[in-house]
Amino acid sequence: QVTLRAGAELDARQVNQYTLILRAACPGEDEVEERLFVRVTAGHVLRCDTPFASAEGDVVQVLADVAPRTPLYAVLPQPLGGLTGFPSPSFLQFRLRNYNTPLTVTRRGLVLAPDNGFDPSKDNQTFRLEIEVMDRHGHNCSGAVRVEVLPSRRPRVTFPEPHRAVTVTEGIGPWEVVTQVHARGDNVHYAILAPVAPTLFTIDEVTGEIRSTRQLEGIRAYLLIQAYNVLHPDDHATATVNVTVQGTARQAPRCVPAIFVSQVPETVSPGSTLVMLRCTDSTSTDGCLHYALEGPPSSLSHFCMEGPRLKVNTTLDYDSEAMAALGFQFTATIVVTVGGQPLQSTRVPVLVTVTPVNEFRPACPNGATFTVPETAAFGSIVGRVAGTDRDYPLDSLEYSLEGSPTQPFSIDRRAGEIRVVGPLDSQQHKSYRLVVRLTDTHNDLDLRKRQSRLCDVSVRLQAVPDQPPVCIPEVQELRITAGSPGSRQPVTRLACHSSPDSAVLTYTIVGGNEDGRFRLEGNTLIYLPNDRAEPHPFVLLVEVWAGSSARRRSSVVALVVHVTPRSTPVPPSTTTQHTTLQKEPLVVLQTEAVWHPPGWFVAVLTISGVLLLAILGCVARNLLCRPACAKCLQSKEPCKVMGRVTATSSGITAPRALWPSAASPVSSTQGQFDGCAQDPRSGRDYLFNSVTGARRWI
Repeated sequence: QVTLRAGAELDARQVNQYTLILRAACPGEDEVEERLFVRVTAGHVLRCDTPFASAEGDVVQVLADVAPRTPLYAVLPQPLGGLTGFPSPSFLQFRLRNYNTPLTVTRRGLVLAPDNGFDPSKDNQTFRLEIEVMDRHGHNCSGAVRVEVLPSRRPRVTFPEPHRAVTVTEGIGPWEVVTQVHARGDNVHYAILAPVAPTLFTIDEVTGEIRSTRQLEGIRAYLLIQAYNVLHPDDHATATVNVTVQGTARQAPRCVPAIFVSQVPETVSPGSTLVMLRCTDSTSTDGCLHYALEGPPSSLSHFCMEGPRLKVNTTLDYDSEAMAALGFQFTATIVVTVGGQPLQSTRVPVLVTVTPVNEFRPACPNGATFTVPETAAFGSIVGRVAGTDRDYPLDSLEYSLEGSPTQPFSIDRRAGEIRVVGPLDSQQHKSYRLVVRLTDTHNDLDLRKRQSRLCDVSVRLQAVPDQPPVCIPEVQELRITAGSPGSRQPVTRLACHSSPDSAVLTYTIVGGNEDGRFRLEGNTLIYLPNDRAEPHPFVLLVEVWAGSSARRRSSVVALVVHVTPRSTPVPPSTTTQHTTLQKEPLVVLQTEAVWHPPGWFVAVLTISGVLLLAILGCVARNLLCRPACAKCLQSKEPCKVMGRVTATSSGITAPRALWPSAASPVSSTQGQFDGCAQDPRSGRDYLFNSVTGARRWI
């Protein structure tokens, strides 16, 4: 009987066929060898995730101020044991079983917050959703998720400076920044409350920058600014801004270009000039113009101003995480003033984008040597070639094998994983030398500028022995004295060998080590003493095998270890005694057949038994409870008749007159009647004559 190993997972996309070699022999006969081919096919099985499919369901905690229709949870089924691929959400149907909840489930399995959000006035809220998942083949699974809504811990929106006075010069141009307000809080947006229809100023609802809408002249303006939480508009604060526009006799300088946008390669040398401004003022005194660079610290460290020239200050290294965090862009502002007076200044925005240059060749990994057993299955992973490349994005490489296409290995183009795609024989090839080409990608604007490198990879074949390992002796009895708690005490060293001798042996304790006091380090058995006060014998079973764990031949060594505590008197000799028992170990195998019927069979059997008992009860009642009229007709004894039966339009009624005797036996009466019946209204029995129509009560 060939069974699937416990915990094994099959994946038809990785390995769709296994070849098993079976050998059998009877005493005195030759050994017979046959092959069994096991084909793995993809099935249609759907299983929900473990926390979601459990009885309690999965739990997700959210704050009460979460935005409306925010995804809170994703229902994702998982493949069963690698037999099926992960189903796409577009082929699944998600149905909500209970409708007493404001939460909703989308067609892609996302649990969304209510359309109006949660009620922040309630302290704790809990919602339970029971969801059923079904694929297009009709397979389904179900589970539950409990959403716990926690009180909001968000800060309130406040203005650190509720009143501000700003003075600007006359002649400020349209869409120039006048001032900027800032409020503390989460998801803060800004709006101008007064004047209701502002004509001179506008505010950026995200940054809080107040800009002019046209050329400003000498005026005074009063602005009422509101800051509010966009997710909770009831959380808001206000501030006032007084803007004063002063007149001036001189105009700000005019510069060309008014905006500078450029792309520079990362190899540009420090000191290079990016742009030279040509600025003039109304008095045409260029010598009175002052140039200054403003912006984030990253921009000020990489660029500088020398008069009207914007120059590169340091190397622009594209291949760094710091540059990636900036989005490979630098922003700054060149401020040009007349005579150093900020009221007469011009601002030139600057945007510089750094472009990549493929500077470095890929590097090969150190010590690319792998070992694989010769019995490795098709598609097994031998190892991964981890090449490196210093150009950003880091290690973006493509892998390919050079040389003969008949070699039994292939390499994944993206991951660099080497897999087995052909038969392996350690007798024909002890090792393989593979040449792997590393080629970088996406490291230059010009996709044709790519660099590559050849790397040598060695794959060694590990021979798998045909016979199980031999251990001498197979049974040992040992006596030791426990050392101090916390120490490591060697007990014995197992002497095992296999064929061929180069095969690596693996040792594992498979029985008798329930309390974990023993450990194997290679073929050496180690005892970990504790503070046990009584002598205790241990019977350990050690499995020894060579080759891979998927297909191996193993032997079992029995070790009987008598541990004597330190406080217990022991014989003078404390050396370890090795005794080989003469009796062969007796292995008893007991097979117990247990039948576990399915649930539907038990239900059908129960219902059938109940119906059978009901039918038997009805039959017994009819046989035991015969009508009195039938007994009267069949009996030879005289019956007792009590009166005449009167027929009316509504049926049979009680007798109008009784005979003198309330119950007189009349033997002749039986001969005058040929039938009996039962009154449907009163339930009483009576005799009748089918010819004359006469009736008598019984």
